[in-house]
Parts: sequence; structure tokens; C-alpha cells
Amino acid sequence: MLLNYIWIGLILIGFFFALINAFAFGNYNIFSSMMTTAFEMAKTGFELSLGLTGIMTLWLGLMKIAEKGGIVSLLSKAVNPLFSRLFPEVPKNHPAQGSMVMNIAANMLGLDNAATPLGLKAMNELQDLNPNKEQASNAQIMFMVLNASGLTIIPISILVYRTQLGAANPADIFIPILIATFASTLAGIISVSIVQKINLLHKNILIFLGGFTLLIALVTWYFSIIPSDQLKNISLIVSNFIILLLIVLFILFGFFKKINVYETFIDGAKEGFQIAVKIIPYLVAILVAIGIFRESGAMPLLIESISKFFSLFGINTDFVGALPTAIMKPLSGSGARGMMIDAMTTYGPDSFVGRLSCIFQGTTDTTFYIIAVYFGSIGVKRTRHAIGCALFSDLIGIITAILVAYLFFH
Repeated sequence: MLLNYIWIGLILIGFFFALINAFAFGNYNIFSSMMTTAFEMAKTGFELSLGLTGIMTLWLGLMKIAEKGGIVSLLSKAVNPLFSRLFPEVPKNHPAQGSMVMNIAANMLGLDNAATPLGLKAMNELQDLNPNKEQASNAQIMFMVLNASGLTIIPISILVYRTQLGAANPADIFIPILIATFASTLAGIISVSIVQKINLLHKNILIFLGGFTLLIALVTWYFSIIPSDQLKNISLIVSNFIILLLIVLFILFGFFKKINVYETFIDGAKEGFQIAVKIIPYLVAILVAIGIFRESGAMPLLIESISKFFSLFGINTDFVGALPTAIMKPLSGSGARGMMIDAMTTYGPDSFVGRLSCIFQGTTDTTFYIIAVYFGSIGVKRTRHAIGCALFSDLIGIITAILVAYLFFH
């Protein structure tokens, strides 16, 4: 429903600005240029969707191997000691615990098709433990914020779009996204824990969060002290090596689990093809609306206004062109994806704005959509501190994404 209002708003605001341009400033060619842009964006959306077919087929085939090979289960077992402390209200060995861990593990690997059903299942199981069925429980809020923070190890869709749009090294945003999405998730955990009075100094929590925080801090520190001319090359080598290593591990796990790796890949690849075809109308719709909004002059005015605001404080404003993606992400995944693609096609996939828009897209998830779907599925009406903590997580993710982008690409 929210995307419906966003889509209508982009087109109506664009038309309103076009009327001002035409009748106040005499720019009557604005209508022609807007329609030309709309047709071009529709063509771009269609071509992008078709171009995604091969890459989506490859990645979802590999992800199916990871799923069948037990990678998700392995991750689940690994983080279970942490989850038992973050969800003290959930009894040990309760079915909800397994569903939550599997959902987060699937999200980390980019397995959206597997993650959503598991998430809804977890919410229903948590609702069984909820004494007040119309009010979100502490466990449900923590789980929702963890989903909204969007912790992802492999940002598959972003790598796919960067490849399709001709990025020289599509994986160069891998480490920046990992740093920013971890910061967002950590902020979400801390904010919810403070409200719910969860002891973050417990041994299990310190081992997991402290260890990972130290690792991320060391990575950031290392890349901040090496010469700028070496930073990009080392980042590319590390990013591509990690992704290739994960692919090899997926295949090895499948082999040792004695599954038919090839047939499993084919099954996943079929899903990839179907998904690539299904997104054509959604991508065309949002890109046309964004094209009309941008060509009318509304988008440049918005970016220019934000840029002037930050300039008042002497802040470098190169990041402003990517902000529409960050602003849209909590509201709509499709809208944010459209903004990201628009930024890459306008500025270039290897531009600072193009890369930062990708980092924004990979840092957090669609907060309001997740709240609506997860809480709506169980009839929860009072979300308590869920929205506030989730939006705080989004804000920290956005700030971190900007800082990391300046470190790596500016």
C-alpha cells in the first residue's frame, strides 16, 4: 500500500513541477522530454530485467546449493548462543528460536525466498508466547529490528545490478556494505537492548558482538591507513576472493553432504530465471515514475536543496546525489532499488554517487514494509518501541555508509 502512494506521488509531483516549468517559465518542451524519459526508462527497466536473467540464474543456483548443503543450518547453530541471550523470554529449544535463527541466517546469505516464510513462521510462534496478542512482545520487537537492520553477507542483487550496468568491478562495494550493514545491525541490537534492559555484557554476547565489532574495526582501520592508490586494489582483491571462496565452500559443503550439486544448482537456477522475469513490471513501473520525477525538475531541486543545507555547515556534499536511495529504503524496497539504478545510470555505476547508492541499498532493509508484513500477519496493533529502534538503526547505517564511502571511494 505504501509503495502505491509513493508511485502515485512521484508521478503527480512530477506533473505539478512540469506545469510550473511550462506555464511559469515558458518551458513547454518539458512535457515532450518527460514522455521521452518515461519511454526510455521503461525500455531500461525491461532490458535490465532481461539482462539479470543469467546472473540471477547463476547466483540463485549457488544459493540453492548453500541451502541444501547445510550452510544455513551451520550458521543457525553458530549464532544460537547469541540468540538465546537476545531473546530471554523465549524458552530454550522453543520452535520459535530455530525459526528466528534460520530466518536471520537466510537473510545473511541473501536467500529472500527462504527468509520471508521463516520470518513469518517465527512471528507466529512468538505470538504463541505473547501474553498480549495486540501488543508486540519484547522478543517480537528484537526479531523485527534484526530483520529491518538488514545484515547481509552477500548483497547478491546489488552485485547483479552493478554487473548489468557495466561496473568495472561490481564487487568493490562488498566490504563497504559489510561494514555499514553491521553498524546498522549493532545499533539496532543496542537500542532494543537498552529499552528492554538486556545485559549486553554477558559472555556469549560479548564473544559474538565484541569479536565481530573488533574484526570490522580492524578492517576499517587497516583500509584507513594504507595509501589511497593501494586501497582500491586491495579492496577489490579481498572482496572478489571472499566471494569466490564462499562459492567454493558452498559447492564443497554440497559435495560432502552427498547432494547432487549439479541438479541442485539447476533447481535454484530455474528459480532465478523465474524471479528475473517476474520483476519486469515492478522495475518498469518504478523507473518510469522516477524518470518523470527527475525530468520534471523535482529531483534536482530536492538534491540541490539538501546540498545547500549541508553546505551551510561546510560539509562536503558529494554524497547528496545518493540520498534519495537512503530516504526511500525504509519505505520501499522497490522504490529504493529504482533510485539506486537511477543514480547509477545518471552518474555512472563507478561514480561516487553510484557506489554510495549501492551501499545505501545494501545497508538496511525496508523497515515499514517489514513492520507491516510481520506484525500484520499476527494482528499486532501496538508496536511499542519497534519503529523508533528500527529507524535509529537505519540512521546509523546511513551515516556509516557515507563515512565508509568517503574512506573507500573519495
